[in-house]
Amino acid sequence: MSPQDFLNQHKEHFLNELLELLRIPSISADPAFKDDVLKTAEFVAEKLKLAGATKVSIEQTPGFPIVYGEYFKDKDLPTILVYGHYDVQPSVPDELWDSPPFEPIIKNERIYARGACDDKGQMYMHIKAFESMMQTNSVPCNVKFMIEGEEEVGSDNLGTYIAQNKEKLSADVVLVSDTSMIANDIPSIDVGLRGLSYVEVEVTGPNIDLHSGVYGGAVANPINVLSNLIASLHDENKKINIPGFYDNVIEASNTDREALAKIPFSIEDYKSNLEIDDVMGEKDWTTLERTGMRPTLDVNGIWGGYTGEGAKTVLPSKAYAKISMRLVPNQSSERITKLFTEHFERIAPKSVKVKVTPHHGGEPALTPTDSVAFKAASKAMETTFGKKPIPTRGGGSIPIVALFEKELGLKTLLMGFGLDSDAIHSPNESYGLFNFYKGIETIPFFYQYYTELMASD
Repeated sequence: MSPQDFLNQHKEHFLNELLELLRIPSISADPAFKDDVLKTAEFVAEKLKLAGATKVSIEQTPGFPIVYGEYFKDKDLPTILVYGHYDVQPSVPDELWDSPPFEPIIKNERIYARGACDDKGQMYMHIKAFESMMQTNSVPCNVKFMIEGEEEVGSDNLGTYIAQNKEKLSADVVLVSDTSMIANDIPSIDVGLRGLSYVEVEVTGPNIDLHSGVYGGAVANPINVLSNLIASLHDENKKINIPGFYDNVIEASNTDREALAKIPFSIEDYKSNLEIDDVMGEKDWTTLERTGMRPTLDVNGIWGGYTGEGAKTVLPSKAYAKISMRLVPNQSSERITKLFTEHFERIAPKSVKVKVTPHHGGEPALTPTDSVAFKAASKAMETTFGKKPIPTRGGGSIPIVALFEKELGLKTLLMGFGLDSDAIHSPNESYGLFNFYKGIETIPFFYQYYTELMASD
């Protein structure tokens, strides 16, 4: 029996386990869900044990724990380190979900729930693929698992954990499924990720909220000021208006742009799916280039003043915004955060005080397409999809990719099975049954081809 045969016999069981996992609200950003996050770590550890991993442990950190497990076959065989995360984004605003975010439902061959794609569904594929290989005595190499619970809040404790466990985590490659493909009939592999600088800004005017009739027009309104400051961060061509922001950007070559242009993409379908009349972005760059090759600056949230029912004529004391900047190769998250802070403080009028609080960041990363890992992944996807995957650059950020290279000296293979339409981080997040099962089917082939290519390399 092959791993694929085992999968075919246990599809319903595998799916029911994933649905059970999705019912646990493991929101790492909200302390109210602490017990649920810990419960999820225990669930993952138990399933790793049942799948056949040994030395499974829940490793404590100053934050949420890391689930570790391994399977050792032979010291002369390569070792694959599988990384994933069991925590999820907050589900708010819950009222925008068509069904409760932690009561997964299956509709139109898709699983709807928070974490369905990011990253519980994709992470769990690896555990089930490993189980399929173990049950059919076909694991071709050594395997290690490192599943964390703080990815959605910046993986603050992962770096320390890795630095303290380098020998334990030694491997030949890191395998991650936390990205997407172009389409179910157009497989792809991300070879590039953008970095991230995430900050929160606070603008303070008067020392208390004021009556807008008595003080309006005479005292600075922090919300008005914040809106103006944010508007000034882009010029008329949608280029980011922070001195020095682009200094270290490595401009994409014509070859890179031509390769990206070969990706099947319909701007009309893109607009239709999002229900927008037009796209917007940096002048002279295409939509795919804007989302994969160019840095960005976006407001992720903005608030202040009175937002309750009815009217309250208040001139607020404070206004806030959360801002993320996606970075491209050669940009440093630390430097960009510093440039943003200095610029924001410099352009603020004297009528207000501003404060910039850095949250988490991460560095951009590129994966070589001539590596054994990419070749093995390409061959694996060609085997199960019937066509070679297209190398692409992802618009998102996975800061730990650069961390793995820095601390462990390992490149990361990003073999994701999600779709951009899965609405990760948004209401009605979903993950296709096709994608879940195709991942479980493909991963064993990656193990097989990687082991074969390493032996012949």
